[in-house]
Amino acid sequence: MKGFRRILTLIIGLAACIVILVLYLPFLNDFKTKGTLTLPGLTDRVTIQRDENGMAYIHARNLEDGFMAQGFVTAQDRLFQMQLTRLVVQGRVCELAGPVAKNLDIRMRTIGLHRMAKKQANILNDQTKGYFQKYVDGINAFIALCPDDIHLEFKLAGITPENWNVVDSLGILYYMGYSTSANLNTEITAQMLLETLGYEKACQLMPVNINADDPDDTGNLKIPPKDHLSISPTGIKDVLAYTGNLQLRVGSNNWAVSPGRSASGSTLLAGDPHLDVRILPGVWYPLGLITPETRAVGVNIPGIPGMAIGRTDHLALSVTNNYGDMQDLYIETIDPENSDNYLEGKTTIPFIQIRETLKIKDKDDPKGYRMEPVTIRATRRGPVVSKVLPDLTTQKVISFRFAPAESMEPFIGLIEILTAKNAADLVKVLKNIPMVCLNWVFADTSGNIGHQASGKIPIRHNGDGTFPFPVKNAGDNWHGWIPQDQMPGTLNPEKNWIGTCNQKTIKHDYPYYYSSYFAPSYRYRRVKELMASSNKKTIDDLWMYQRDTKNLMAQSLSPIMANALLKHEDTRIMGNILSAWDFRDDPEKAAPAIFQATYRLFAMRVFEDDLGEENAMILLNNWYFWQERLEHIILTGDAAWIDDTRTTDTMESLEDLFHQAAVTAKTFLSSHLGDTPEKWQWGKVHALELVNPIRRKGIGKALLGSGPMPMGGSGETLYRGSYDYDTPFAVSYCAALRMVADLSDREKVLAVLPGGVTGRTFRSHQKDQVAPFMSGEKRYWWFSDTAIDEHQTSKLILVP
Repeated sequence: MKGFRRILTLIIGLAACIVILVLYLPFLNDFKTKGTLTLPGLTDRVTIQRDENGMAYIHARNLEDGFMAQGFVTAQDRLFQMQLTRLVVQGRVCELAGPVAKNLDIRMRTIGLHRMAKKQANILNDQTKGYFQKYVDGINAFIALCPDDIHLEFKLAGITPENWNVVDSLGILYYMGYSTSANLNTEITAQMLLETLGYEKACQLMPVNINADDPDDTGNLKIPPKDHLSISPTGIKDVLAYTGNLQLRVGSNNWAVSPGRSASGSTLLAGDPHLDVRILPGVWYPLGLITPETRAVGVNIPGIPGMAIGRTDHLALSVTNNYGDMQDLYIETIDPENSDNYLEGKTTIPFIQIRETLKIKDKDDPKGYRMEPVTIRATRRGPVVSKVLPDLTTQKVISFRFAPAESMEPFIGLIEILTAKNAADLVKVLKNIPMVCLNWVFADTSGNIGHQASGKIPIRHNGDGTFPFPVKNAGDNWHGWIPQDQMPGTLNPEKNWIGTCNQKTIKHDYPYYYSSYFAPSYRYRRVKELMASSNKKTIDDLWMYQRDTKNLMAQSLSPIMANALLKHEDTRIMGNILSAWDFRDDPEKAAPAIFQATYRLFAMRVFEDDLGEENAMILLNNWYFWQERLEHIILTGDAAWIDDTRTTDTMESLEDLFHQAAVTAKTFLSSHLGDTPEKWQWGKVHALELVNPIRRKGIGKALLGSGPMPMGGSGETLYRGSYDYDTPFAVSYCAALRMVADLSDREKVLAVLPGGVTGRTFRSHQKDQVAPFMSGEKRYWWFSDTAIDEHQTSKLILVP
C-alpha cells in the first residue's frame, strides 16, 4: 500500500509539474500586446489590434507610420526568423552553425546578393528608400525598446539581435528573386546531358513545355546548333550546389473569376503559393494595414515592407512563379599564360578579385570564433561558380550572370501595390519589380481580372538560355531587355477567368526566348476542367479547388501502367487497384502510393542505362525538366529510350520496365505499409512534418513541431504535396498559404497558414493553424473595422 501511495504521489506531482510547465512556458517567450508604448520616430498615434489567430491589424494616420508599425509588429513575431534569413542571404550562417555552413556561406557570398542589395540601396529614389527606412526603424525600435520581449530563440541559439538597415531588407528581396529564378538547374541538367549523351541524343531529352491554351504549341524547344555549344567537359556538376538552399523558391496556383462567372456578381480571387513550409511558423507573415492611403490585409516575407498577396479596398492579388529566365551560365577560358586572367578570344582580361572574410563559430578558439579570408573571382559577366577544370589544352571555369544585378532601377513597385486604385494602376506597378519574375493574378472591385508577369528578362541574341554559353570573344549575348509591354499579361479574357500554375503562358510565336523551364501543364489543365462547368463560382468552390487531388498525369499514364502490372502474377493485385482508381491522390487510398512509387522507379530505369546512376539522379531531381518528356516517350512508345542498353541480348518493352519498377515498389511499400496492398495508404508514406527551428531533429522534435501528418495530393495536383525525387515521399513543398477573396465581401477574406502567425516557441499562435490547414477548416482575415473590433483579443497603442 505504501508503495502504491508513493507511485500515486509521484504521478500527481509529475502531472502538476507538467501543468505548471505548460502554463508557464508561454510566458518565457511573451511580448507586449496591450497597453501603451512610446515609439520615437512616429508622427502620430498608431493602434495595433490582434485577433484570435494572433494576427496584427495596424491603424495609422499616415503610410510612413504604418510601415514603421509594420516593422515593429513583424519583429515582435518573426525577428528570429528574419535573423536566420539574413544570415543566409549575407553568407553568415557560419557565425551560428560553425564550419558545417562554410560552403553555403561561400556560395552565398559568391552569388553576391548582399552586394546587389547595397548597390540597389544607393540608387533608390527618396520615397521608396524612405518607406523601407521607416520599416527598418520599426524593427530597430522593437530591439531597442523591448529588450525583455526579445525572442527566447536568440538565447537558445547563443546570439543577440542586430539592428536592421535598408540593405538587409533589400537583400531578402534579391534572395527571393534568386530563389525563384530556376533556370540555373535547367542549364546544369542540359549541359550534363550534352556531355554524357552527345548533341543528337541530348536533344531528344530536352524539356517539353506546353502552353495548354495554345493549340499550335508543340512544346518543343529551339535548340542551338551544335557548334554554338561546348560538348567537352566543363565541370558543370560543381554548380549543382548553387541550386540548393533556396528557401523562397515559389511554385503555386492562382486564379481569378470575373463577375459574369461569379455567384456573388463580383470578382473572386484565389491563391496558394507553394514553398518549403517545413520550418515553423511558415514563410509568410500576415497582417492588416489601414491608413488614409490604404486598407490592406495580406502577407509578405518577414523583412520586406508592404504586401505581396492579399486584398485592399480596390483589388486582390496573388502570385505564382513565372520562371522567366533571369540567369545564365558562361563557360570561360583561363589564360594559359596567366591563370589570374581569362580570355575573350585572344584578349586577356584580369579576373575581378572580391575579398570577403568569414566569421566561423569555433569553440576551440579563445574568442569563440575564427576569421577566414575568402577570395571570389569574377569575369565581366559575373562570379566564377566552379572549380578550374582541365580541358585538354585549355582550362575552363563557369561564371554566373544574374539579370537583377544589371536591371536595377530607382523605383521598386512593391510598395505601390497598396495604393493602386484598379487593375490598370496595378499593371503599371507590377512592371516595376525587376528583380522577381512572378505571375501576378489580380481582380479589382470594378469587375476587372488579369495577369501580369514581373521581372526583367534579357534578350539573348542566340535565342537560347537552356545551355551554358561558351565565351569565344568580347561580344555580349545579352542585347537589352524584353520590353515591358511585351511581357506576358492578359486583362479581362473572354472566358471570364484567368489562372496560372507555373505553366508556360507565352504563345508558340512569342518573339523572344523567355525560358526553357516551366511546370508541366497538369495542374493548369485541371483548373481548366474545374472552370469549364457552367455553374457560377463561389468562394467555397475556389476553396475546395485548392484542395483538389485529381492527378491528370496519372489519368494519362496509370491505365498503361495497370495493364502492364495485370499481366504478371506478382503485381496483379497492384494492377487491379490501379484499374479501379479514380486518379485522386487521396491520403487513405492505396493507388496513389502504387502509382507514385512505381513511376518514380520506372523513370530511373528509363534513364539510368544511358546516363549512369549519378547523372540520372541529376536529371530526375529536376522534375519539370523531364516529366512531360517522359510522358511523351511512354505515349509514343519510343523504344530507343525504353530498351535497357546494358542488356545487349534483350529488347525491353514498356511492360517490362513497368513490371520491374512495380516489383521493387512492392518491396518498398510492403516494408513500410505491410504485405496487403489493399490496405496501403498514400498518406502513411506521403506526409508533411513541420519542425521548430530550435529542434529540427532528435528528442523533442515532434513535441515542438507537428510530427508527420498524412497528406494527400502530389506534385501534379492542385492540392500540392511535392516531394524530392531522392527523398521519397516526404512532402517538401506545399501551399504556404491558402487565400480566397470575394471583392464584394467587405468583412473578411478566407485564409489559412500551415503553421501560425508568430515564430515564438511555446506560443500557441506558432502552430495553431496547422490543424485547420490540414483539414480544410476555414479561417479568416478580418477586413472591416467592425470585424476587426469584434475579433479583437488585445490592443496596443503606439505613441510618438
